[in-house]
Amino acid sequence: MTAPRGLQTADPGASYRAAAGEIQEAIRRVLESGHYILGPEVEAFEREFSAYLGVTHAVTVASGTDAVELALRAAGVKPGDRVLTVANTATATVAAIELSGARAEFVDIEPRTMTMDPEALAQQMAARREPAPKAVVPVHLYGHPADLPVIGEIARRHGLAMIEDCAQAHGATIHGRRVGTWGAAGAFSFYPTKNLGAIGDGGAVTTGDALVAERIRLLRQYGWRERYVAEVPGQNSRLDELQAAILRVKLTRLEADNQKRRELAAQYLRLLAGAGLKLPETAAGCEPVWHQFVVRTPARESLKTHLAAAGVQTSVLYPVPLHRQPAYRDDRVHLPVTEQASRELLCLPMHPGLTAEDVDTICRQIMGWSARKV
Repeated sequence: MTAPRGLQTADPGASYRAAAGEIQEAIRRVLESGHYILGPEVEAFEREFSAYLGVTHAVTVASGTDAVELALRAAGVKPGDRVLTVANTATATVAAIELSGARAEFVDIEPRTMTMDPEALAQQMAARREPAPKAVVPVHLYGHPADLPVIGEIARRHGLAMIEDCAQAHGATIHGRRVGTWGAAGAFSFYPTKNLGAIGDGGAVTTGDALVAERIRLLRQYGWRERYVAEVPGQNSRLDELQAAILRVKLTRLEADNQKRRELAAQYLRLLAGAGLKLPETAAGCEPVWHQFVVRTPARESLKTHLAAAGVQTSVLYPVPLHRQPAYRDDRVHLPVTEQASRELLCLPMHPGLTAEDVDTICRQIMGWSARKV
């Protein structure tokens, strides 16, 4: 059954419809300018996005995957280096690590927020395997920040470059400071379903380090400082002017959209309090942006089937941890918290186009399922 509009897990078209006039004007402006790659719209968006985050530099690239890869390379990660990350993330995270030439190794998560467990990271570093890891990539999953104050201290103590994967967390904060500003660099995706989404692919690297920013600018366009003269081996990873112009429009709406997500999350939490589900938790000092609203139950397939029959779309992000996927399988790695979460989690509809009435409908269906299950 196709989910009615509003009962979908995501609705990227809703953000277009909400700003259609402004977006069409932005597109017209670019088309008439005759300048389509790395022009004034890209420069303006980079300034505006860095100002929004409170970071010195934002350098746009072609995708969130490229953002992670190029951030690692700019931070000094070399082929063969070890990079630590989590296994309950999109394949893009580990694909980016491997594209940089490094080897991904996995750290377990803590059960409340399903983000990297600092204690597990500390234990992994205490094992003192050689060669020592060069970087750590915490993922701000579902819009909730990883524990950057503690992870960052561990990284500093061991000389690790911390690259934040912020693909799902545009605007999230820890003690009032936005993610993407804590590490050597932050990597953002502007895939259409993200909190700040383009109408196509796009990404950005954020950093307070001018040398890292300059290296990203070289790497994203063939290693050129002088046109047609490569200083370093680079690649083609450029955000086009159309996407930058669209993102400038959407950036002005990001805070309002994130606030809408917070209100919807509060409604879910209130209405599902007696549903017998494990509900999302927010760590002290954190302000998540609710990219996803994720519940957990050992009876996930039953709930998923029940909601689908009622026209409510759900998804599982992510059904198979990376260390159990064919491309990256390693039977020597055991991540019990990650593996249990992957068996239980279910993403309910969450996007700014959702209404309070939609959430009421979804929660009534869940409560009905819960009552019959008991």
